[in-house]
Parts: sequence; C-alpha cells; structure tokens
Amino acid sequence: DAVAEPAPPARVGGGALRVTMVNHATVLIQMDSLNILTDPVWSPKVGYEGQLGVRRHRPPGIAFDSLPRIDIILISHDHYDHMDLPSLLRLQRRYHPRIITGLGNPGYLATQGVQGAEQLDWWQSASLSGAVRVTAVPARHWSGRSLTDRYERLWEGFVIEGERDTVYFAGDTGWGRMYRELHARWSRFTLALLPVAPFRPRWYMARKHLSPNDAVRVAIETRSAKVIPIHWGTFELGDDGESESVDTLRAAVAALPSQCRPRVSVLRNGEHAEWSGKENDSLTLSTICLRAR
Repeated sequence: DAVAEPAPPARVGGGALRVTMVNHATVLIQMDSLNILTDPVWSPKVGYEGQLGVRRHRPPGIAFDSLPRIDIILISHDHYDHMDLPSLLRLQRRYHPRIITGLGNPGYLATQGVQGAEQLDWWQSASLSGAVRVTAVPARHWSGRSLTDRYERLWEGFVIEGERDTVYFAGDTGWGRMYRELHARWSRFTLALLPVAPFRPRWYMARKHLSPNDAVRVAIETRSAKVIPIHWGTFELGDDGESESVDTLRAAVAALPSQCRPRVSVLRNGEHAEWSGKENDSLTLSTICLRAR
C-alpha cells in the first residue's frame, strides 16, 4: 500500500529540495518554487488503450486531487508506463503545465489530445524559470507504443539545474558511456533518480535497464551525493521480486568502502525526502571509489 502522508506543500523554496515518490517513475520534484512532475501515471493499468497491459500493485502515493499546481511535466519516452495518456489529459485540463519530452513525441501527443508539448534533443536545454534550466540527456533504451513504431520517437533523461541543486532524472535506461559524459558536463549531482527494475532476466534486460549494481556504478560515475531508486514495486515488468531490486541496491551500497557510499533513500509510494541548503551534500570520491564500483 501507499504511505499516508500529508499533501505536499504548495511550493518549496528557500534553497530546499523536496521529492515525493508517487509511483514507478512518477516523482514530484519541488525546488526553487517550481513543481515538476516526471512520467506521470495515475491509471490503474498501463497498456494499449488502458485495456491490454499491466495492472498496478500499489496505489499512487499522492491522490490526484491532492497534487499541488503542476508547472512542468517531463516525459522521458513513449512507453505506456511512462507516457500515460489518461493521466496527461487530466493534468493538462487541470493545470495547463509545460510538457517537455523527446523528439517526435509532441506530434504523437497532439494526435491524442495532449497539445503544446515541447521537444528537446539530447543535450538541448530549456529555461524553466529565471534560475532553473532543464537539459535532455542520453539514455540507453528504446521507444514504441506498437510493433510498427519502434525507434520513431526519442527517449531521454533530464538534468534539472536549480539555484543550488542539480537533479538527474534518468527515466528508463541501461548502463552506457553517457555517464562519463554527464560527469564531464556536471561535476556532481545533488540527487539522482535512478531506475533499478526490472533487471531479471539479466541476459534480456541488461542492454536497456539498469540493475541495482549498475545504479551504484551510475551514482559513483556521476558523483551523485544522494540516490532515490525509481521504477520498482508498482508494476510487474520482469522476473525480479517486488522488493528484490531495492534490497539488492542496499546490499551493493553497503559493500562499498564507507567513504564511497552515496546516501540512498528508498521511498515507498507516498513517502518524501527533503534536504536544505544547510546540509553538507558533498560525496568524497577517489580512484578507490571508482575501482570499487
């Protein structure tokens, strides 16, 4: 079940960062007085026309009517568990947010009634407010909502740069050389939202989905001070157990030298984490840490 917490605040400012796990890859990011929602899914089932697909195991952690005003929606790619048309239509009718996604997705969304989405290619940026920018970044995945439209629209992650914090939302991805490129462009991330499931069977999932051990490698490669695992526990999409991915993630972090461990917050649906600018977020990483990944 989802965790019952009070509704999120209307806004978060003053150098604070607040993140609420809704479900799957749907996360409410509140920073610099902006409310940003990733890959929103509130439907009871994800799949073709809401009929053929996978039913959720847990309810959304925030009831739709308890959401604060949504300013920005980031859509990583067009798979049904990330681009949920009923949820997007409800959000657009109620809040009229900016929708930012990959190349080709705005045209498809418009045919489905979701108007006005903006597209970014990998490494392109857009201003979200005076002090906040978002950059689309590479992911190792694929796209397609049927057997006839694979690879027609772009898949990506996003880096959100605020006044103090830099947040990486990976969307859905496997391991790739782009993590070294991310570190070259951003020396560190305050927070990385990393998918950790499905990861079994590994022979099939490895090219397009991070394993928990891969997620630890990503955190080290990108010098991420904090990690929140996403993409687990709501929809059954692989052979791994419901909590196996986060249990494995905890064990992988615990096996690292103490000075190399990113702070991992495993949030159930409805739970939130919050950090203020007064905290020391620095993650000391050396060649020892990079060899320990």
